[in-house]
Amino acid sequence: MGMIQCISPVDGSVYAERPALSLEAAKEAVGRARKAQKAWAKRPLEDRVQLVLKGVARLNEMSDLVVPELAWQMGRPIRYGGEYKGFNERSNYVASIAADALAPLVVEESDKFERRIEREAHGVVFVVAPWNYPYMTAINTIAPALMAGNTVVLKHASQTLLVGERLVQAFVEAGVPEDVFQNVFLDHDTTSALIAAGSFNFVNFTGSVEGGRSMERAAAGTFTGLGLELGGKDPGYVMEDADLDAAVDTLMDGATYNSGQCCCGIERIYVHETLYDSFVEKSVAWVSNYKLGNPLDPETSLGPMANKRFAKVVREQIAGAVLKGAKALVDPKLFPQDDGGAYLAPQILVNVDHSMAFMREETFGPAVGIMKVKSDDEAIALMNDSQYGLTASLWTKDPERAGRLGREIETGTVFMNRADYLDPALCWTGVKETGRGGSLSIIGFHNLTRPKSYHLKKVTA
Repeated sequence: MGMIQCISPVDGSVYAERPALSLEAAKEAVGRARKAQKAWAKRPLEDRVQLVLKGVARLNEMSDLVVPELAWQMGRPIRYGGEYKGFNERSNYVASIAADALAPLVVEESDKFERRIEREAHGVVFVVAPWNYPYMTAINTIAPALMAGNTVVLKHASQTLLVGERLVQAFVEAGVPEDVFQNVFLDHDTTSALIAAGSFNFVNFTGSVEGGRSMERAAAGTFTGLGLELGGKDPGYVMEDADLDAAVDTLMDGATYNSGQCCCGIERIYVHETLYDSFVEKSVAWVSNYKLGNPLDPETSLGPMANKRFAKVVREQIAGAVLKGAKALVDPKLFPQDDGGAYLAPQILVNVDHSMAFMREETFGPAVGIMKVKSDDEAIALMNDSQYGLTASLWTKDPERAGRLGREIETGTVFMNRADYLDPALCWTGVKETGRGGSLSIIGFHNLTRPKSYHLKKVTA
């Protein structure tokens, strides 16, 4: 079998490599997970919840390792301190709702009948996690899956090769049995072969649309449940009554944080004509304040993109849009560190329209297009003119209007006056080519378990 390598965006070196498991070795790992699952599910729920929280606490103790490793693997600046805030918030929230989310739904408890629906663990859950937020995206499924009584097999993207090792190390050191939570290094063919063999009871995949398609093809005919969180091209809409400074601050952060490598990052913005000029001017000033550079330098606020091939896509989209008449407003001289490789300056484009790939395809970089609109109807039509639908960010002082527009938007989450945030009490879900299923919230627990009905008739004398 070959080696799986992480090429660091910091300097182009091979930062880490691990041998890929053979199909036989991978099947053995899954077999151990399968064997361990029944005993794990029989443990009291509270024990499982506490062990997961201990694993989370243990990972928090490892921040001196985790934060610089993330910088080396995918380029996020160390000044942001890893992903602990969201990681902890999500873990603590699902722990707090686990008992209620997994409680039986009692229909009748009388002297004649007991009728109820219980939630039962699927069995072995396979988590295929991406490199852009490798801890937070993985914990969305790992924490509730383990709490619900599943065993978990985790596979990370090669770009963040070490993250799965760190997660499993933390959880096992905290007392989670080794076979209950395992990390594996797999190539695509072995991954597909395992899924096609019906090795897993549920698969959660976060990644590209093409990756999601290959997961569905591999699972075809096995009836394996799939949760897919794929691409995005999330819009912002700034209405005439918006708080302009707050909108600029949140939407520009949402467009550029993590070098724009966020599935729910802001990729296109529609601004009411009355605020358009000042929104654009303030946005260009906001973005121009970034310090692009080595993510291990605490002064750096914008690191390299995770791989030079991702940066190439962004450059090509920008160049294609400019060729069609778009105008780039951020002065490249402000960012001499842009090396034509992984280090990429942020950019704002105006004079854009939906004939440009830059406004249609996922960019996944620190660049955003801004368009002027005259009405809510025009904004809704543009927001819905996309093959994706993860989140939409509405800026207005009127929640009734936001709710009304939200019902017209083809999306998984409607935000008002915020963006680029995952609320663990709400269902994280997408429509169209963004995928299917939903994680976190009570619904996330329901997706990681199956209903079992009990209809018990009592013998009466």
